[in-house]
Amino acid sequence: MNLEHVARVADLNARYADAIDADRLEAWPDFFLDDARYRITTAENVAQGLPLSIMYAASRAMLRDRVTALREANVYEGQRYRHVLGTPLITAVEADGLRARTSFMVARVMRTGDTMLFVTGCYEDHVVLDASDGARFAEKTVVLDSRQIDTLLAIPL
Repeated sequence: MNLEHVARVADLNARYADAIDADRLEAWPDFFLDDARYRITTAENVAQGLPLSIMYAASRAMLRDRVTALREANVYEGQRYRHVLGTPLITAVEADGLRARTSFMVARVMRTGDTMLFVTGCYEDHVVLDASDGARFAEKTVVLDSRQIDTLLAIPL
């Protein structure tokens, strides 16, 4: 195990989650390569090899569009998230980067102050490391443990 790899993936995911939790959604797409893929799915879909996604984007531009829609067009109940992340498990070291799995829990905090455990799952990440530019996601698949979500999933996980 290379502790530097673990530290770089942990740092990338921590900064990623902090941007979402602090409502800095405009910074969220910057954690991805231009041609990155982002997908939210369920463990059940993964186990059955189904390509179904709750949310899907095939580029950083699509992620930016998602943020613009959240800010300007979508109507949803005021809420924010708080991520709790596990230690990344490096599952592969490849010529173009790392593959890692990181467990997470997300609490949803409503405008009223009510807080609930919203989702649990793991991030299945393909991370590209660049000495000059840090680390970015080439692919981030958010695998939810449950196939049901309490409400409309508006904010990315």
